[in-house]
Amino acid sequence: MLLGAITGARGLKGEVILKSFTQSPEAIANYGPLQSEDGAVKVVINRLSPVKGGFAAKLKGVNDRNGAEALKGIGLYVDRDQLGAVEEDEFFHADLIGLDVVRGDDGVIGKVTAVQNFGASDLLEIALTAAKGTVLLPFTKEAVPVLDLAAGRLEVNPPLGLWDKGGTPDDGQDEAKTAKTGQKGQKR
Repeated sequence: MLLGAITGARGLKGEVILKSFTQSPEAIANYGPLQSEDGAVKVVINRLSPVKGGFAAKLKGVNDRNGAEALKGIGLYVDRDQLGAVEEDEFFHADLIGLDVVRGDDGVIGKVTAVQNFGASDLLEIALTAAKGTVLLPFTKEAVPVLDLAAGRLEVNPPLGLWDKGGTPDDGQDEAKTAKTGQKGQKR
């Protein structure tokens, strides 16, 4: 599961700029060794200091700017079992991505492709099967009354006017309802 990324180097002593995707950003240092997606690069965070755009981080074994620059662009991952359990009605975004989206008698109308949050609450980005593009659906109990991770699906009850009868976006939709496109989400 993706917890953060190294976005650049800072100074001459091997510090990196690290962007955290954890619910509490400084908690990224609490997960022990982190690794690149392919496991080829392993890092241990020795120290974090808040800076604009994330944290200045001192990593074990990175002692100069060249070493820090070599890590730029690397995503930092942990195994799922290191994250522990979530509370009831709380989910990891990665658990939701890929789920089939079912609406009443229409059956499967799409797939969750991402979970977005623009500041108010989590939104499910859904690629519709009957239409080109995606729609955003609020991730609330009203809009998503049934979530079955074991079955790989969620049932939706979109707010009136969000989608037409065929499962496609309404003709007059605004940009806030559509989008192109590791982190624990909010409770729904």
